[in-house]
Amino acid sequence: MRVFWSKGYEAASLNDILSATGLSKSSLYATFGDKRELFLAAFEAYRRERLQRLEAALNDGQPARLSIEKFFRQGVAHAEAPEHAYGCMTANEAVELAPHDLDIQQLVTEDFQAVEQAFARAILRGQADGSIARDKAPRQLARFLVVNLQGLQVMARAKSQRALLEDTLAVMLAALD
Repeated sequence: MRVFWSKGYEAASLNDILSATGLSKSSLYATFGDKRELFLAAFEAYRRERLQRLEAALNDGQPARLSIEKFFRQGVAHAEAPEHAYGCMTANEAVELAPHDLDIQQLVTEDFQAVEQAFARAILRGQADGSIARDKAPRQLARFLVVNLQGLQVMARAKSQRALLEDTLAVMLAALD
């Protein structure tokens, strides 16, 4: 997963994959069939883990606005670590493969929708607990958060300055008030 996440599908060489997995070429092909099938398995694992982390962050027992804010602030801090500076694998594949691969386009769309649903549930909870303004449509706010999440991930991968990311985050979070 990390090879595809950091290099992208096209740039990930067979040698990179063999080195990362410790498999021989014959074992890799016997297990996964080909590079694409291995990629699809890795991408699915990434999507599943990411959604679990998001759900856990958004349902941490805190008021929803605080949970959302903590999630985004942790993401910005996380992106500064060199071993995590890959951005979002979904955003990466949305740019690299989705424009010309309908299967990947569908997976990216499903991932964005799942993240949107998680945010929408958190926003509804926040509107109920009083931590998020009630005058805004939860689904629209959720979509806004998805777009901002992807934009922040791309900016983090591009090594944007932390202050710039924090400024962006402040404006984005103000939309919840």
